[in-house]
Amino acid sequence: MNELKITSKFTVYNDNSELSKQDNALFLKAIEARNSAYAPYSQFSVGASLLLDNGTIIKGNNQENAAYPSGMCAERVAIWSAASQYPNSKILKIFIAASSSVKKVDSPVSPCGACRQTIAEYEFKQSKDIEIFFSGETGKIVKANSLKELLPFTFNNSLL
Repeated sequence: MNELKITSKFTVYNDNSELSKQDNALFLKAIEARNSAYAPYSQFSVGASLLLDNGTIIKGNNQENAAYPSGMCAERVAIWSAASQYPNSKILKIFIAASSSVKKVDSPVSPCGACRQTIAEYEFKQSKDIEIFFSGETGKIVKANSLKELLPFTFNNSLL
């Protein structure tokens, strides 16, 4: 038997003033998307913005439904929108911004499991890592250089 130790490395920004100009613009687009999310049931709004290799920015936000499993997360809305509109472009970065009308979200909110799997699918498909930034309403912003930092044992089509 062997023991395997896995470590992950993240960059933590105190707030968006520490981001590059380009990254701050993407962060603000994620907030813009978050502000138009449809979250009447959870009161938890999430926005995502993607930067594609062709310079295009794609936004997405969570869309809830009274039949709860029928809703969709912001990250997947943005990723699938990018894939359908720009099928030959690569995703370079994704910014995620969350808030709640019930309580202050002052900790970074990372992607859920289903969104992690979707990001993993596109990293594998494009053979290129996607930088993932995530935040709450206020406070720190966390950056992972790849989905592999959040989900080290990814499931992809090489296993099928």
